[in-house]
Amino acid sequence: MGRRLFASARAIDDVEVLNDFQKEGEATEEEVNLRYAEAIAFIEDLEFHSTLNKPEDELNAVLEINAGAGGTESCDWSEMLMRMYVMWAEKNGYKVSELNRQDGDVAGIKSVELEITGDFAFGMLKGENGVHRLVRVSPFNSQGKRMTSFSSVFVHPMVDDRIEIEIKESDLEWDTFRASGAGGQHVNKTESAVRARHLPSGIVVECQQERSQIQNREKALQMLKSRLYERELQRQQEARSKIEAGKMKNEWGSQIRSYVLDDRRVKDHRTSYQTSQTDAVLDGEINDFLKAFLMFNHEN
Repeated sequence: MGRRLFASARAIDDVEVLNDFQKEGEATEEEVNLRYAEAIAFIEDLEFHSTLNKPEDELNAVLEINAGAGGTESCDWSEMLMRMYVMWAEKNGYKVSELNRQDGDVAGIKSVELEITGDFAFGMLKGENGVHRLVRVSPFNSQGKRMTSFSSVFVHPMVDDRIEIEIKESDLEWDTFRASGAGGQHVNKTESAVRARHLPSGIVVECQQERSQIQNREKALQMLKSRLYERELQRQQEARSKIEAGKMKNEWGSQIRSYVLDDRRVKDHRTSYQTSQTDAVLDGEINDFLKAFLMFNHEN
């Protein structure tokens, strides 16, 4: 944040100096306008990053996608969403690891969990919680009908050593199974994948990222701690919402965005931000949506 503040202050100083030069005939109006636009961009970036001010914002994120009702069409939509987030991460310098995946019976995915690693990954993505709605002429419909599909997205902060969460071993129930890849192919012949059930909360996590059962157990335990931490954050959010009943909040699990491909429109229903660049959005160009939500949430 300090680096951005310094850059903004320097950009403002540059505009003032260049403006003085213009008055003396040593700079053009076009040069002043260009430097002014750069200064505005620095200030807007500083304002945006000031919204990422909660302790959990700087953590890595676990992004979970689950297909809704609609069979193959919803599974395909879930895979399109996964591709969108993976491309967004790659374009913005984040690392993506696939923690768990269940493929669709015909195409696409029924569910997937991705770990997104990098500065402020959770803070950037936390507004993606909710139901994402796709409207298109389905390639899986022989009559070429327009269909609507739904997939839910959940984003959890991935806890690290800075956050202490105690889990008693007696509260855990472990299962092991064979990890499987795309199309049900076995990644290995040993039961390296693990499933952990936290008995007090009922939370269940699975991990088949690593070939070693020990490594998968460690990652599953980290995922479980992240879920428990996220649940506590949600409880605190609900408590604040009762106090601030007049303010709009992020409803976990509600429909947040529609992607209407034949009308060339993607719209966020919370901020009303929309674009006609549907192909770009599905190719990971979602920063404007992320920023619009964070600014909207910050102001409200």
